[in-house]
Amino acid sequence: MCAFILRIETRSSLLSDIRAATVSHRVVLVLSPLRHLLNRSASMEPVQLCVKAAVGVPDVLGDCPFSQRVLLTLEEKKIPYDMKLIDVGNKPQWFLDISPEGKVPVFKSSDNWVPDSDVITQTIEEKYPEPSLVTPPEYASVGSKIFSSFVKFLKSKDPVDGSEQALLDELKALDNHLKAHGPYIAGENVTAADLSLAPKLYHLEVALGHFKNWTVPENLTAVHNYLKAFFSRESFVKTKASKEHVIAGWAPKALNFLFLHVAAISTRRII
Repeated sequence: MCAFILRIETRSSLLSDIRAATVSHRVVLVLSPLRHLLNRSASMEPVQLCVKAAVGVPDVLGDCPFSQRVLLTLEEKKIPYDMKLIDVGNKPQWFLDISPEGKVPVFKSSDNWVPDSDVITQTIEEKYPEPSLVTPPEYASVGSKIFSSFVKFLKSKDPVDGSEQALLDELKALDNHLKAHGPYIAGENVTAADLSLAPKLYHLEVALGHFKNWTVPENLTAVHNYLKAFFSRESFVKTKASKEHVIAGWAPKALNFLFLHVAAISTRRII
């Protein structure tokens, strides 16, 4: 809290001093949290984490939405980090030594390497609680089924198997929630739920647009506004994979299912 001295000479002078002090006080209240974060960032040792490198380009950030979730958490909290890119097609032995299952992301906490983005982001929240990214419990599961619905629809080659409708139902539920509680999942402020969902929606938008020429329906206006707002955040722009690398990452799954579908049709015709 700022300290100030009022010199009382006249009533007019008193009012002027109070106004000036009030303005100064407000400025300090606004700037102090930002100054605190900047000072903390400058004085902290960078944390260490391993994330996916781009397919075929091992020195470029890759397309893993779970890796981006962790990076977003660090960016939003202004925590400096040392990012190690892992070529998941040719994992170095030192990485397998700290992550025997070979999965990314992994995050170093104290002397231990922690896997799983759920565990990692919770660890970061507990160790660096300011600014808080905790999602209110009643909103924690919003949008949680969208990613699995997207993957099922991407892999599907049967237009009547219900996978597209299942995805639409999940997106409509998100749209209704955002209209009632937005602009973000828990209201005005970004929370952990957004940092988990936004990278998955980015993959959905890019992969379905490329492989299926499919886009989120225009009438889901709250979802579109959400995508526009979140994708333009500095933290997201800094941590997202390029569209070409997202496409390359999903190509094996999308094209493999297309090959199997075509092969099945050809076999039925021969029989």
